[in-house]
Amino acid sequence: MLVSPDGDVLITNDGATILEKMEIAHPIARLLVELSHSQDNEIGDGTTGVVVLAGALLEQAQNLIDKGLHPLNITNGFEKACEIACQRLEEISEEIDINLNDHENLKLAAMTSLGSKVVSKNQRKLAEIAVNAVLSVADLERKDVNFEMIKVSIFLQ
Repeated sequence: MLVSPDGDVLITNDGATILEKMEIAHPIARLLVELSHSQDNEIGDGTTGVVVLAGALLEQAQNLIDKGLHPLNITNGFEKACEIACQRLEEISEEIDINLNDHENLKLAAMTSLGSKVVSKNQRKLAEIAVNAVLSVADLERKDVNFEMIKVSIFLQ
């Protein structure tokens, strides 16, 4: 729950919204907010996770600085760790056919994203709707989806 200086109340669990509404003065905190915005603009989700990860990296960097390591050495270490992680991901990744078994792999991925108590009873049906919506507007050659082209309509009976 956020309360503005004007007394307006906003209740949300969206990390991007929380960071956007907070008045932040510290320069590093502002960088984390910008990181959150970039994540939200590029991916549309994962804003809280990326800020928590960045915060953990900064905390470890501070520990190393306190032990006397130079910030450039820490930066080089982070870059090397990133290279190793990306290389490992390339090694263990598998290319899958998204068209196989009526897009079953896409539906399973969507079901994982929809894994909450709220939708658990209708998880498969909602996953099918999401996959169909995305595939209807996806540019598979460019591996791009314009989510602005997906609209949600609610029909109550």
